[in-house]
Amino acid sequence: MAGLLDINVITELRDRLSETAAKCSERCLYQSAKWAAELLTSMDQPDEDRSNSDDESDSSMLNADAVPQPLFSTTSDDPQEAGLERKEAHKYILAKSYFDTREYDRCAAVFLPQSAPAGGLLSSEKNKKASAFTPQKGNKSRRTVHATGNPFPKLSQKSLFLALYARYIGGEKRKDEEAEMVLGPNDGGQTINRELSGLGQSLEAYFCSQSTEQLRTRSQGWLEYLYGIVLSKSKNESAAREWLVRAVHRNPFHWGAWEELATLLPSYDDSVDEKIRDSLPQGVMTLIYQIHLSIDLSSTSDSSSTLKSLQDLLEVFPTSPFLLTHLALLHYHSEDNEAAAQTFQQILTSHPHRLDALDHYSNVLFVMADRPKLSFLAHLATATDKFRPETCYVVGNYYSLCSQHEKAVMYFRRALTLDKNFLSAWTLMGHEYIEMKNTHAAIESYRRAVDINRKDFRAWFGLGQAYELLDMAFYALFYYQRAAALKPYDPRMWRAVGTCYANMGRVEQGIKALKRALVAETYLETVTPTPTSSFNTSISSQTPGRGREQKPEPTGPKVLNPETLYQIATLYERLGDVEEAARFMELTVAQETGSTAKRVGKASFAARRYKMDDDTDDDDDDATEVLSNDSDSDDDEAGGDGCGLGTTPTTSKARLWLARRAVRRGDLDRAERLAEELCVDGYEVEEAKGLVREVRGRREAEAERAK
Repeated sequence: MAGLLDINVITELRDRLSETAAKCSERCLYQSAKWAAELLTSMDQPDEDRSNSDDESDSSMLNADAVPQPLFSTTSDDPQEAGLERKEAHKYILAKSYFDTREYDRCAAVFLPQSAPAGGLLSSEKNKKASAFTPQKGNKSRRTVHATGNPFPKLSQKSLFLALYARYIGGEKRKDEEAEMVLGPNDGGQTINRELSGLGQSLEAYFCSQSTEQLRTRSQGWLEYLYGIVLSKSKNESAAREWLVRAVHRNPFHWGAWEELATLLPSYDDSVDEKIRDSLPQGVMTLIYQIHLSIDLSSTSDSSSTLKSLQDLLEVFPTSPFLLTHLALLHYHSEDNEAAAQTFQQILTSHPHRLDALDHYSNVLFVMADRPKLSFLAHLATATDKFRPETCYVVGNYYSLCSQHEKAVMYFRRALTLDKNFLSAWTLMGHEYIEMKNTHAAIESYRRAVDINRKDFRAWFGLGQAYELLDMAFYALFYYQRAAALKPYDPRMWRAVGTCYANMGRVEQGIKALKRALVAETYLETVTPTPTSSFNTSISSQTPGRGREQKPEPTGPKVLNPETLYQIATLYERLGDVEEAARFMELTVAQETGSTAKRVGKASFAARRYKMDDDTDDDDDDATEVLSNDSDSDDDEAGGDGCGLGTTPTTSKARLWLARRAVRRGDLDRAERLAEELCVDGYEVEEAKGLVREVRGRREAEAERAK
């Protein structure tokens, strides 16, 4: 990373970002143009550069009348392309004005009149059955081409891209219009972009008509990017990845291509990820892409390296809102909500009218239950632009925090009306429907989220919750397992899997999954929750990213989740292994004082050793064996290390179980002590009093028999 601070590298970065912003803006790729321009302005400019630029601007203003400025300029290095662009200059201005006014068909017709096979509007119906470009299910690549000639008139790549991109956007616009209302009868898979087939055929024929040398020397990367999008929308993901990799090689600073490529990488197939990584161009953009991909997948295994890379990039782009947003998201995924909120607040202070990523900030405030700040954020976003999807999302989050679920759903639907591909809005609307006990609507919302991004573990987890509420345990288990595969270091995933196994009567598998949840907690070195909010079992707290827990204090891996330990104990009791059940009950009670720090440390070491491999269940047993052995040792009776949870309902239930077992075994002294502790703690008081009376009655009976 030291090379990034070299003055020559900095100068080249400025030039490339400036060029990319201009080219993206010319081609109406506004989000990519904004990204490049923001990154460009976030770079520090040396003082001498500022003074030189000021002098140059002054001299240029003085000589503006003397030197006539050309009406058209081109940045193409290819003389043939530059000549075509100069020839089409006036038409291009007209076409771009149509695009900017959202007249997409008129924009395309400027360069590709309806008599030409542009987008296949006229020829696609005629050649529908013999089409070489057929959207296919799955990810199998297909490259069978029958057309051999270039189907387009002689145009520059710049004009051709604008015309075809206008066709694509026009098709997306018509698809949204046909879908009508969100979750309505026509809102589903039956509504498609009717331009995709014709665009795919035309682009396929175009690339086949170009020689390898032409593609290598004259290609600019824009048409490859558009072809990758068309293939992706047509469910041909392997071919889409191939063309998008070509696009980033030809135009490495085009962020839209990188972002589209990130959505096509399956997190469950490491071989695909490795293959793509090896084929990417080397440079700062690849580093930014890898950071984005790591945070998008919520990966915690390499969070330290991701943080180091982000800090290195922030030395070059110190005020970049994009990089600062990713830094905040990294803190958020690491459950450091305070640091995430501070970073988002820093971005908001520097860019008070910036609505991008404001939805993530509202999620952080929701988890922190910071209602005043979330209210302020909702008012600020509404005052800036009330018809942006992010604004509706923030307002929906506020109403959700206020438990006004109907209003929250209304605003999430508004956000989706403005942007049907707003992934987080689909997921959170599913959460709200779960709260409203409308499981069928929740399932449909989660399915739409999964259709947009199969790597969203929250949507898979939500589907599992919905089917669990419908008592369809087999379906719930399938979706919980998908969530656990995407988020293997999250103990909530494994707790859900274990509970589902237990409900299905598969007790031994349930025990293994719950032990895995314990190992995940020690691996992540989770923080210790406060007793008032520890391990809430409501729907909201079980839903990833939507809990209402208070901010925990970071004390290291001192305690385990008593609810998980208690579940394991009850499952062992169902198996008839009372001794093992008693060990885990003792371990549950020990969490009150935090006296198991040594064993937790051993489990943490075991978890790091085995890396949570899905195929090594025996290793999981070895890693968690230290949690159950010697649970009756003297250190548990010695008052612990002072880092425990305190008394909770779960630990009190475990203490009551141990007291009843002591009565059955004839250990009346221990039974009485445990029952009296329950009376003092204020949990299970009536049962404890009854147990005390039973113990005293037995003692009196034994005393009378002794006489």
